[in-house]
Order: sequence, then C-alpha cells, then structure tokens
Amino acid sequence: MPMRPGRCYSHITSQPYTRKEYIHGAPPPKITKFEVGNKDMLKNYEIKVDLISLELGQIRSNALEAARVMTSKYLSTEVGDANYYMRIPKYPHQVIRENKMMAFAGADRLQDGMRLSFGTPIGVAAIVHAGDKLIEVWGRKADLEKIKEALRRGASKLPQKTRIVISEDRTEK
Repeated sequence: MPMRPGRCYSHITSQPYTRKEYIHGAPPPKITKFEVGNKDMLKNYEIKVDLISLELGQIRSNALEAARVMTSKYLSTEVGDANYYMRIPKYPHQVIRENKMMAFAGADRLQDGMRLSFGTPIGVAAIVHAGDKLIEVWGRKADLEKIKEALRRGASKLPQKTRIVISEDRTEK
C-alpha cells in the first residue's frame, strides 16, 4: 500500500473522544472559515460540484484548512470571488491525543513508556464516512473545468481517497 500524507491520524482507532467539557486543553479547529465566496448569488449558480470521500477515516482540521485555502485561492484567481460559493460541511469534533515519548540517551529512566498512556490533546479531526461531502462548490456552467481543477488541487491536501461529482445542474436543457 502506498504511503499517504497524514496516515498517523487518518485511521479511526478508538471510540469517539468529543466531549469538550471533560477534555481540558482541547485545541480549537484550525479552520478559519467554513463558507467562502458569494453566497448572495447562490440561487443563480447553475452547477454544484462536490468533493466526495471514498473511504472511512479521520481528517485533521489543518488538512481541511489546507484544502480549503488551496481550493478557494485557485477559484478566486481563476473564476473571481463574485462567481462562486464554497462550503466545508464537515466540522472537526474528534479530539486527537498523543502519548509523547522522549528519544534520547537515558530516556528509558525518565519516562514510563506505555504505562498510563492516555495521551494529551494535540488537535481535532473530522470523522468521515464513504460518500460524505468534504467540499461543496456552486458556480457557473462556463467555469466547470476550473471548479473541477480547484477541487482536484484541494483533494491533494487530504489523506482520503476522493472523487469529484457534479451533483446538481440547473442549466436549461
């Protein structure tokens, strides 16, 4: 199996760990905006293109943010900010823990190894199932190829296998 980026945290290994009232020091998600573009023109856009996950797993919030930035940057330069609307429907709730280990000479005398290895919170991730929408983009029919290219670039930042699907076409036939 080829190595993919983010493989340490992309697989679901335990039950959900999401109750923030019990978790002290849980970091906030790295995503700054879940909606980008011109929402006022939503009813006038002709097509809707989705980036769909093909497998079960977790996507860290910084990977979702990287995909959002890459997609929105390409769309704003190629299509223009007024000609598209993009949304991230997944919210990262799952808190990810890490049992930090020291790696130097004599470290075995200073730490307990895997004894009491619950770990400390280091980030959050979104649990994604096969068929879930990761990014939704609305735009004009004339910009379809540019929207697909933007989603392809955004998908390269994610640890999951994905597919681009045209889910809605409002053009008159």
